[in-house]
This record gives sequence, structure tokens and C-alpha cells, in this order.
Amino acid sequence: MSKENSLKIALAQLNLYVGAIEKNVDAILAAAKSAKELGADILVAPELSLTGYPPEDLLLRDGFILRTQTELSRLIESTREGIDLIVGYPKAANGKLYNVAGVIVDGALVAEYEKQELPNYSVFDEKRYFTAGDKACVVDYKGHQLGISICEDIWHNTAVEQSVEAGAGLIINLNASPFHTQKIPERLDIVRDKAAKVKRSVIYVNQVGGQDELVFDGASFVIDPKGRVLQQSPCFVEDVAVIDCFIDSEGHSEVQATTVNALPDSAFDGKEFDGRYNEIPGDGQFRPEENEAMIYNALVCGLRDYVNKNGFKGVVLGLSGGIDSALTLAIAADALGGDRVVAIMMPFKYTSDLSKNAAQEQAERLGVQYESVSIEPMYKAFVGQLAPIFDGMGVDTTEENIQARCRGLLLMAYSNKMGHMVLTTGNKSEMAVGYATLYGDMVGGYSAIKDVYKTLVYDLSRFRNRLAKKQGQSEVIPSTVINRPPSAELAPDQKDSDSLPPYDVLDGILKLYIEEELSPSEIVKAGYNKEDVNRIAWMVKRNEYKRRQAAPGVRILKKAFGRDRRYPITSGFDNKA
Repeated sequence: MSKENSLKIALAQLNLYVGAIEKNVDAILAAAKSAKELGADILVAPELSLTGYPPEDLLLRDGFILRTQTELSRLIESTREGIDLIVGYPKAANGKLYNVAGVIVDGALVAEYEKQELPNYSVFDEKRYFTAGDKACVVDYKGHQLGISICEDIWHNTAVEQSVEAGAGLIINLNASPFHTQKIPERLDIVRDKAAKVKRSVIYVNQVGGQDELVFDGASFVIDPKGRVLQQSPCFVEDVAVIDCFIDSEGHSEVQATTVNALPDSAFDGKEFDGRYNEIPGDGQFRPEENEAMIYNALVCGLRDYVNKNGFKGVVLGLSGGIDSALTLAIAADALGGDRVVAIMMPFKYTSDLSKNAAQEQAERLGVQYESVSIEPMYKAFVGQLAPIFDGMGVDTTEENIQARCRGLLLMAYSNKMGHMVLTTGNKSEMAVGYATLYGDMVGGYSAIKDVYKTLVYDLSRFRNRLAKKQGQSEVIPSTVINRPPSAELAPDQKDSDSLPPYDVLDGILKLYIEEELSPSEIVKAGYNKEDVNRIAWMVKRNEYKRRQAAPGVRILKKAFGRDRRYPITSGFDNKA
């Protein structure tokens, strides 16, 4: 095949909105228009691009599927004057539902591929909805043999191989692949192996943006059979990249690419965070600061899209002068802009001057609205009303929890009156062991750092300050907040270490117990104190009921509470096993 017959393919990584089928089609059409202006012949959109991913039980509604088909017809008609398309959508046929990629050429749906490998683990439950296909799909497009596949297909040994056997010279893979900390290098390794095995180049197009707890990083790419990354799109931004593809008779590909952020501003973009890390290292392996940048951007992206897609005016949070609320505030300001963020300090007699000063200082640096409202009158009223019932009983954690619940009540009142969503500020270490007050500091609609261990909270805070320094700005998070001993300040001279092991020890145990699913005895063999391990394992089990009632939050690890780690509240299982 001569280079005069090259094929120009557009990779469109889009920020899709689950259930907003008309808006998603509008986004595909806008991308197609941009791609056409760049000379593209055909545009590839992500998996289930018409519905957004994951649509969950919306797929069980007949009206949802009918509307998808109606909007698919609009896309088909658009190709008469626009460019051709490969898009994803659900298709009902013979009483079954399929996850489909459709190839639309010059006003006609010329082929449909039904996804064969349906993931049913971790955050995925596609077998609840879809029936697996069993046939390859190879489309002769302008003399090029294109093998179509969807996401999980490329992680297994059937669908792509079938395409090559059927004559595919190039593999096109549509994806809705969510982010976690090791996902990008893992993804690149898998596709490299597949490309080498079938001796074909692979075009990998991924969704971008936040959807509830999931964040999609985009990072679409093209890989050749030698494992070379021929095209790499940025992370956490919408993007159209057009590649010139030459395929010889043996399926070997040569790609020339120009990445162009050619899309109009997304309806879901807030303040653009200019510290995001868009480049992927050539070997796919992230250095520590790069990894911190990727995680931070995932948190910003997840929070921004949750707030904007759900139509909130802004967010409000309790700013305590501690590091968790400080990091949350920085993420919120980067995601939405300071004018949409409200920070409320709610001091009590145990609140130190350091906390008050640090909170106000950070709020001023980030340009957010700052309020200070004492909870002492509320606390006294509650304790006074309870005094006859509690007569003769000493002060204990009950009074500490009343403080936290006064703050939760105050934040929710502000939310109701002003229309701002409450952000919770608890980290994964605290949520794991129940070091949080139900209906108190757990009150809120969303959590930016729900899946962030305490030690990583410190790392991300230092990263954000380094970024500020590089940009010639003051520290976003005051160093006094980072360097002080962590404390809930619910009692005189209280420190987290009074109730918990040091956070480096606690997080080490939790990662082995939660992420690696090791037993307590195995964790002890790894070098941790037996008493600490057994106590922490017991606390994790005992506080499942709290986590079940916690706000959703951004997922960055492979074992996030909620979507990934699903344990029963009532369980007789012996945690020492």
C-alpha cells in the first residue's frame, strides 16, 4: 500500500456524561468537526460513548436504550456531510443487550462489533447487563482492514487474534478504562504485549473525566508491534489527535501524528488547573513526583466533574487547620476556582491559635471565601439538654462526638441555605479504622481524599507546595500545617498518636491488609507488631458500618472502599485468619 493511500484516523478522548445521551452525541459531533478540519477520514470515540461509562442500571430501562438508538441515527446522518465514525453504544437484539462498537460510513451503519470479554471484577459488573459477542469484526475501510475491539478484549487472547486471522492490518480498541495509580504503565505493558503477539499496531482510545467515584485519565495512544509509542495523548484533558497511518501488506504500520487540543471548551471544565501532568514517560514508568502529579490531577478532575455534572454552585468544607482539610481545600480551589469554594473554621475551646491562624492564612492564599463560626454555644446547648439523662456520668468520647456533630450540622445548614455541596475531609487511613464521627466530620456529599492514605496526604501536600514554588507562588498549604503533629483537637492536648500507631506504621499495615488482602499472621511475618496488626484488623472490620454510610469519593487505588472492597457489615469471620 502506497503512502498516497494513507488513512487519517482521529483519536477523540472525550469527557462524557453518563445518561446525557444528546450531550454526548453533541460532543462527538464537535470532535468530528474538529477532526475533519484537521483532515481526518474517520474518528474513533471511546467505549459506550453515546451513554457514558458506566451507565449501570440505566441500561435496564427500555426508554434509555430507545433514546440511544434515536441519537445513533443522528450520528449516522451526520456522516453524510462530516467524517466517518467508530462509536460505542449499547444495542438490544433478540432480548439481549450488547456492548457494541459501530462503524458508520457515509450515512450508513456498515458494521457492528459486539464486545466479547465482559469484565466482572473490581469496579466492573458488565455481565449484569450485557451478553458477550463471539465474532470478530474486520472492516474494509478505503482499502484498509480495520479490526475493531472494545477495552477488555485486548487484555485476553481471543477477540484481537480473531481479528488478525480475519485479515485485520490494524487494531482499533475503544475504551472506558478508569484510572488508578499503576493503571497507565499496566495498560501500556498489556497493549505492547498484544501488539507484539499479533504483529499489528494498536490504536487505543480512552474516555476522560470523572464519573461518581471513577476517574478516567484518557492517555490515548498508538503502539506498534515493536512496542514503540507512536502517539500519546495527554492525561485528564479532552483531546483530538489525528494520525497518518500507513499499513503494508503484512500489517506493519507507520504512524505520523499531530496532537491538537482542537475541541471547544468542555461544558464540565471549571478553572483549568495548570499544574496537571500531561506527559507520559517513554517507558511508561512514573517517577515519584510524576506519580504524585498524576494522583493530584485525578483528584482535581474527579472533584471538578462531580460538582459540575451534578449542578452544584460550589463547595463548602470545614477548614480545621489540619493537613487533611488543607489538602482538600487546595484540591477544591484548583478544581473549581477560589470563587466557588467556601472554607469555614469552627473553633472550640480546644482549637489552638495555630489552627485558627493557619486556616485563615491558607484561605487567603487560595482566594476562597472564609468564615469563622464558633461551635461553643451549640455545644453547650446540646450538653445542657442531655445533662439530666447523663447525670452522674463522666466525660468521654460522647462529648467529643458532639463537637464533631455540631460542625456537621453547621456545614449542612450552610449547604442547604447557599446551595454549596459539603466536602468531607477524611482520608483512607481514618476511614479504614473508623477514626471519624458518623454524622459529624463524615457529613457531606463527596470526598476528594477518601482513597488517599495519610502518608500520601503529606506527600501530595508537599507536591502541591513544590508546584506553587515553581510557579513563583507562596506555599498553598502552610508549612506549619504539614509539620505539626496531627490532632483532631476534640480534647486537651489530643494527638492522633494517642489512639493510633504512627501513620507510617498504620498505613503499612493497612496497605497489606486492604490492598494486598494479606491475613494478620502474614502481615506479622512481614515485620509488623502482632498486637498492632490484630488491633488494626479488628478496627477495619468493626467500622464497615461507618464506611457503608460514608460519602462517595475519588478512586485512585485498586481497592477503594465502596466500589472495589465490598465486605459485609455483619460478619463472623475471624480476622486473625
